[in-house]
Amino acid sequence: MGAFNAEFFAIGLTIIGVVIIISALLSGLVDRSGLPQVAVFLGLGAALGPYGLGILDISLDSPALHVVATLSLALVLFTDALTLNIADVKRRTALALRVLGPGTLLTGALIALSGWWLLDLPAPAAAMVGAALASTDPVLLRGLLRRRDVPDDARHALQLESGLNDLVLLPVILVAISFSSGGDVSQGNLGKLALHLLILGPLAGVLVGLLAVAALDLIRKRIGVRRDYESLYSLGVALAAFGAAEAVHGSGFLAAFAAGLTISALDVELCDCFVEYGGVTAEMFLLFTFVVLGCSLIWSGFSLISGTMVVFGVIAILVRTPVYLVSLLGSGVEKRGRLLIAWFGPSGLSSLLLILLPVFDGVSGSDRLFAICSLVVLASVVLHGGSPMLLAGADRKRARREKEEADADRPAVSTEDQRISIEELRGLWEAGEPVTVLDVRTERSLEGSQTQAQGAVRIVPEHVVAQAKELGLRKDSWLAAYCT
Repeated sequence: MGAFNAEFFAIGLTIIGVVIIISALLSGLVDRSGLPQVAVFLGLGAALGPYGLGILDISLDSPALHVVATLSLALVLFTDALTLNIADVKRRTALALRVLGPGTLLTGALIALSGWWLLDLPAPAAAMVGAALASTDPVLLRGLLRRRDVPDDARHALQLESGLNDLVLLPVILVAISFSSGGDVSQGNLGKLALHLLILGPLAGVLVGLLAVAALDLIRKRIGVRRDYESLYSLGVALAAFGAAEAVHGSGFLAAFAAGLTISALDVELCDCFVEYGGVTAEMFLLFTFVVLGCSLIWSGFSLISGTMVVFGVIAILVRTPVYLVSLLGSGVEKRGRLLIAWFGPSGLSSLLLILLPVFDGVSGSDRLFAICSLVVLASVVLHGGSPMLLAGADRKRARREKEEADADRPAVSTEDQRISIEELRGLWEAGEPVTVLDVRTERSLEGSQTQAQGAVRIVPEHVVAQAKELGLRKDSWLAAYCT
């Protein structure tokens, strides 16, 4: 048994290491191409699973899956709340209510109705499927939200939705589990459920968040706290809030969200630190969860393929579009923004984590519910995850066309290795060509040097093209960048 555990532990550490390595190596490709990052890790899971190398075989009743999924959902909810801009939520309250009210809830209700009608699901089970598939996955949305051409209103609406809709949908799942478990659903027990769900959980999260911020502020003033450790502190707060709520029979997930929201409201510095460092750690954990689910579990949806299931899947993915187009009428969001919001509602990891809750609770038939959601999630990864790739491809074609037009009738300059010599630069100047020299050194390199090329324009290397546009640099000008 000891040897087996040691071997399993070594495999687990290896997989975590591979996830981190692949994430780092593919980060540039993912940003440029719009490739859905989760697709890479689902493929990695399939390669490691029983249909591939046979290294991992995770079942729905696996304790490892229970732990990984529980931690992932708690982190999703915590980071959703922590990264919310409270001031922005207040400014856009009307938009948030449109997105979460008629948007999220009506979408979930229509998906549930389709599941009840087409798949013969019991009402509680249909409600759980509807709530899970109405959840918008922040990981799949990230590629779109990073695009600078997305209208601000659309960006804010999608950020609000991905940050808040799980808070609306999670109680639906938990209440439906209570109705599915065959227990007493009398008025007294419903009141007790509401107490545990809506009061004890969030209250525990708020208290943990308040204590965490107060303790951190005290230690900062007395002896100081290293900034990188504050990100780990945030993760510790999320786990502590979850455990505290579960100890008083409240919802640990709602507690994690409440703790994140409390910190977001009270400690901006900690939030910035978490986004910078801890957010990456949380994302790696979520991608690891995709690897675990990709071994074999998520592919179970293919066993349910039928004509009726295909119709349900189409409804589950497309019903959002008309619902959101109607709910956003009169919102002040421009037409292109409304179309983006209505289309980009990807189902992903958050949907799978939500539908795993009845599985872990032992609800009868929950394995079928997971398979149904898995099939829809796979389709969403292809359709919604692939959409940014199409946008990125169009951007590259447009950029190449503009470059070809700008390069016409220019002096010949060797750019085989994308470098320009001092002599070639002088030749451009002597020919009267417009030339702009860009200083794109990293902050670390800049701090170690007190010199700069004469007339150079300082641009941060992470967003050279975007900043060049913002500075209004001439499109017909040669841009010569140096980094050393």
